[in-house]
Amino acid sequence: MKNINTTLLLILAVLAFSCEQKKERASQPNIVVILCDDLGYGDLGAYGHPVIQTPNLDDMAAKGIQFTNFYSAAPVCSPSRVGLLTGRSPNRAGIYDFIIGGSRKRPNNRDLVHLQADEETIPARLKSAGYATCLSGKWHCSSLFNQPAKQPTPDHFGFDHWFATHNNAAPSHENPNNFVRNGQDVGEIEGFSCQIVVDEALSWLQGQSEDKPFYLQVTFHEPHEPIASPQDLVEKYLPTAENQHQAEYFANVENMDLAVGKLMAYLEENHGENTLIVFTSDNGPETLNRYARAKHSYGSPGELKGMKLWTNEAGFRVPGIMYWMGESIYQGTSDAVVSSLDFMPTFCELAGVEVPENTLDGQSFLPVLEAGTMEERDKPLLWSFYNALNDHMVAMRKGDWKILARLKMEEGYLPKTLNLYPGNEDSVKNAKLVDFQLYDLSKDKGEGTDLSTEHQEKLAEMKQSLEKEYKALLEGSHIWERDSE
Repeated sequence: MKNINTTLLLILAVLAFSCEQKKERASQPNIVVILCDDLGYGDLGAYGHPVIQTPNLDDMAAKGIQFTNFYSAAPVCSPSRVGLLTGRSPNRAGIYDFIIGGSRKRPNNRDLVHLQADEETIPARLKSAGYATCLSGKWHCSSLFNQPAKQPTPDHFGFDHWFATHNNAAPSHENPNNFVRNGQDVGEIEGFSCQIVVDEALSWLQGQSEDKPFYLQVTFHEPHEPIASPQDLVEKYLPTAENQHQAEYFANVENMDLAVGKLMAYLEENHGENTLIVFTSDNGPETLNRYARAKHSYGSPGELKGMKLWTNEAGFRVPGIMYWMGESIYQGTSDAVVSSLDFMPTFCELAGVEVPENTLDGQSFLPVLEAGTMEERDKPLLWSFYNALNDHMVAMRKGDWKILARLKMEEGYLPKTLNLYPGNEDSVKNAKLVDFQLYDLSKDKGEGTDLSTEHQEKLAEMKQSLEKEYKALLEGSHIWERDSE
């Protein structure tokens, strides 16, 4: 009798454990992040583009939340991606500008720059909570790509499966030949990059167990140069475009939208009960003809000032759309100030796992999903981009207000700086914040009227906050030393 009772208790314990596991799984949503490359704030139909057709993303925005104040972590690629992955200002990780490829030694130690092995990332945290994880698309977080003995590869940061390129799809979006799958070169692939990236994601999804939630990061190469687009779509836009190159850009964005539609249709059919999808861009649109190959770069900043590489709004205010399949959330437009830095704490909360112990700069945006609004941020959003195309290298948004500042040394303004290393550390750290500009973004989205003279009290308050936040960021910024290899 005693043995029977013991067996019964064990069975009940196993059943209880199983039920608890199922309950936890049911509460953990699948999470999909879709990231574009150089997509401007005004490039989607939902954001007012008069020509480009993006019905799938427009539909996602209509069914979910369309953000008007959604920010990337930086106005350029690599630091933006690192900020998204870590929830930290990219300066803390030492990613100050886009990462160059190759091992040729540079005087400013820029060749050393990469996402360092001890950085905590979203896929690693979610994996610890039972998630399956996948990256499909552009990586651009290391200078020595796919050389695990020298720099960590995506699997080190928690991706179970990765299918990626170092930087851009080469030689263009059409028939790329530089993808690597889990460390193995793939060779030339027929088709266009955005469709290839989604096909890989779907193939991975089809192999996943229903018992595990998943985190999928789809990182398109579009519409970054070098651009190539399907001919039928190019011809569709030729009658309304200024020229062939503009038609190719418009077609490029629509082709990306078609790839999103294909992914969305699969998710609706197979994972529609509980999947959160977040769509955004790594930074603002490229400036037409800024460099020789930027001849297709007809991206739109909408009503914002600046472009990619600027600390004015168009550099890092980007489209942001969220749609939670299977969950009833706020539906409509939201003016809440949200950043890709917020992904880490939000996704950790959704997965039921602790956030990393290191300093984070984002905060959970779950209140926005529930109500469409969020109280003022715990910490202002701060960008410090030392290679900005505009003069003001430092910018901060706090509530409705934004302050910008130049950096000045004793002998003049801080020159454009690509990396922080012992040779310029003192110059950067001793430079003073000067020449402030102040804008009320609730009334002046385009940063057209500097209010620094008219609103002296607000300027003093913002200056004090900026100096405090910037000092803390400088103290936590990584310095690349050659001896640290």
